[in-house]
Amino acid sequence: MSATSLLVSIAVIAWLGQIILGGWQIRRFNHAFDALCRQGAVGVGRSAGRFKARVVLAVAFDSEQRVCDGFVLRGVTVFARPRRLTALIGLPKAQLIPALLFPNDAACQTALELAIKPKL
Repeated sequence: MSATSLLVSIAVIAWLGQIILGGWQIRRFNHAFDALCRQGAVGVGRSAGRFKARVVLAVAFDSEQRVCDGFVLRGVTVFARPRRLTALIGLPKAQLIPALLFPNDAACQTALELAIKPKL
């Protein structure tokens, strides 16, 4: 096997691995999101960033506009998984102030701002 063939083979295997692991992550996100949607109205926000960890944050609101559940998906790799946001549960929508809830995390602040912002 020549060096070129070996390099192409490794690239193809890496590409297929990325597709499989990306699909695995999407399936875990969709499972968590479906469970959240069953609990009430859901807001979703995402932070931007190309070379830093992205954050996807989703919160479900009950009929009284209180957070009944939520999760955050953060990371650079496909191994990031949804983690429950227990600190937000029970808070009214009016008390969700991103700068106070995530004082040292600009990505989570951005994601929460977008999640609670009314969609037009």
